[in-house]
Amino acid sequence: MNCLAPSILSADFARLGEQVQELDEAGAQYVHIDVMDGMFVPSISFGMPIIRSLRPCSDRIFDVHLMIEEPGRYISDFAEAGADLITVHAEACKHLDRTVESIKEKGLLAGVALNPATPISAIEYVLPKVDMVLIMSVNPGFGGQKLIPYTVQKIRDLKKMIDAKGLKIDIEVDGGINLENVAEVMDAGANIIVAGSAVFSGDLTENTQQFLHILNS
Repeated sequence: MNCLAPSILSADFARLGEQVQELDEAGAQYVHIDVMDGMFVPSISFGMPIIRSLRPCSDRIFDVHLMIEEPGRYISDFAEAGADLITVHAEACKHLDRTVESIKEKGLLAGVALNPATPISAIEYVLPKVDMVLIMSVNPGFGGQKLIPYTVQKIRDLKKMIDAKGLKIDIEVDGGINLENVAEVMDAGANIIVAGSAVFSGDLTENTQQFLHILNS
């Protein structure tokens, strides 16, 4: 199933709860929440209190993307705040297998993210344990960047690896996705699409519905 995961990093923070409700009403299936610590990536975004306060605004999947060092320290906190899916970076985990296990023990969906230059071989052995792999199509930390072209081939390679192992795993793509290139990354194998500025710039409802039209066609 193809799903849209609008990234609230591009939202109007003065109207955050209201915009999350608008996404819900427009039909977006996920809410993508980027948590950044200023160490793993240069920026600092938001944490548990924001997620907790947004949880009553939507019953959609809260797709919490932890761009933080050693995220295993905070799995319980994000679970309690209302995350449904927690994605950690392979590059940020000293013990990736243990971190994935801790997410699953909380009854949540587990995702692993890879930065553009990180090979998919880095996660080959944990693939059977994860529900989703997130391919970063930009270097993480800032919104509004352009998609790095070679990451499309990376999605294709990941899809082949997943199929060869006989697994059913979602592939999410995040970074520089817009209405012009979303079909290309879907053709490569991605089925969960993160979009930030392409959703929140202009008419949020109209942009969401345009994405969903492409995803469902």
